[in-house]
Amino acid sequence: MKKVAIIGSGFSSLAASCYLAKYGYDVTIYEKNKTIGGRARQYVKDGFTFDIGPTWYWMPDVFERFFSDFNKHPKDYYQLEKLNPAYSVYFGKNDFITIEDTLDKICIAFEKEEPGSSKKLKKFIQQAEDNYNIAIKDLVYNPGVSPLELVNLQTAKKLNQFFGTIKKDVRKAFSNKRLVQILEFPVLFLGAKPSDTPSFYNFMNYADFGLGTFHPKGGMYQVILALEKLAKELGVTIKTENPIQKIFVDNGKANTIITNSSKIINCDIVLSGADYHHTETLLEESYRQYSEAYWTKKTFAPSSLLFYVGFNKKLKNVNHHTLFFDVDFDTHAEAIYDNPKWPEKPLFYASFPSITDNSTAPNDKEAGIFLIPLAPGLEDTEALRSSYFDKIINRFEALTSQSVKEDILFKESFCVNDFISEYNSYKGNAYGMANTLLQTAFLRPKLKSKKVNNLYFTGQLTVPGPGVPPSLISGKLAAELINKHHSL
Repeated sequence: MKKVAIIGSGFSSLAASCYLAKYGYDVTIYEKNKTIGGRARQYVKDGFTFDIGPTWYWMPDVFERFFSDFNKHPKDYYQLEKLNPAYSVYFGKNDFITIEDTLDKICIAFEKEEPGSSKKLKKFIQQAEDNYNIAIKDLVYNPGVSPLELVNLQTAKKLNQFFGTIKKDVRKAFSNKRLVQILEFPVLFLGAKPSDTPSFYNFMNYADFGLGTFHPKGGMYQVILALEKLAKELGVTIKTENPIQKIFVDNGKANTIITNSSKIINCDIVLSGADYHHTETLLEESYRQYSEAYWTKKTFAPSSLLFYVGFNKKLKNVNHHTLFFDVDFDTHAEAIYDNPKWPEKPLFYASFPSITDNSTAPNDKEAGIFLIPLAPGLEDTEALRSSYFDKIINRFEALTSQSVKEDILFKESFCVNDFISEYNSYKGNAYGMANTLLQTAFLRPKLKSKKVNNLYFTGQLTVPGPGVPPSLISGKLAAELINKHHSL
């Protein structure tokens, strides 16, 4: 039985481990931290529970497809609830638009904002659904080894959409600035500006308005625990507190990994779900596929400044997911992508899972997660974190017409330095490499090393890209590629 050593225990690593174990490999996962999950970990304090990483559950069909590959269902492992409302978006004091759980309800909200817009919205979402069916049910399940993977009768008809942009398409159809911002918001999950994201990626709007937003009871970490349980049922071994110091190459093959404690682990295949750039630093320089210049030129998804806050009361005028777009979107985007710096007036997002899920906070209290998107690689100090918390909490109070500062029991922060120290993340990015036209499919870093045999990669810096559902898919693709080359 061939041994596979997997570095990291995020969504992609856990998914890959399940497939490889199913194929008959002897699989062991090595995780540097005390708990599994990679960027999807959990913070628990004084009866409050926070998802440290992802908080949005989109594309439920991808999760269904993953578990069905093992004759299972998500409901076998966790309880899923469709959120209504899905989220709300603030544009000013007591001024917000609520996105509910069906397209018909969303059309009513659009019509109130801009008469006649519901007809245009239905047409836009119909096209987005068509793209979703092509992309998520077909294209993203290709391993990114050839441009021919993108060529078929369906994509040939969509060729122009790979050269248009989301920004142009949305603004051509909609003139109301608030509706434009709501429609441009989902592509931020792909890690790039709407002006740099190909039109074809409007399938994210179908994921948003067509499929809806869900919440696993107990938080997104329940999905990690589900993957762990499935992996162990399949025979996978998971070892935490085992950071890897080196990948040793012998006769052109990766066949040994060495831990920080100098423990030597022999194996037949190495699969890394850790940060791609970091993984290559574990190799001698001659075995690295991509130079520092390569990584420097790439467009990375943002980093984030996150706060995990325990409130001593229930909050008003917010939903489970709440976006604050009361400042200029383009100015903040420029501070992330064009002229990297701390934004003067940041947009921010807040999640209050305890509104939906009473298991995440004590009675009559609220768990709050606040996120500010930032350029990766910025200076990160406690003073900056503190000043930005003050900025957003003051605006939060004003916009939602409530006082909350005196009701904060505690707050913890997580930012660029933590992404680097906890996840070895390149420049402290939060979501991997952006899905721009020149960073799509076969143009992304490869699943298989070009220089080292038996060395493979999975996760947000390779195919198909950033996000939780793509990470699950990436794990499947890496496992299939390994099995193709080393079939038992």
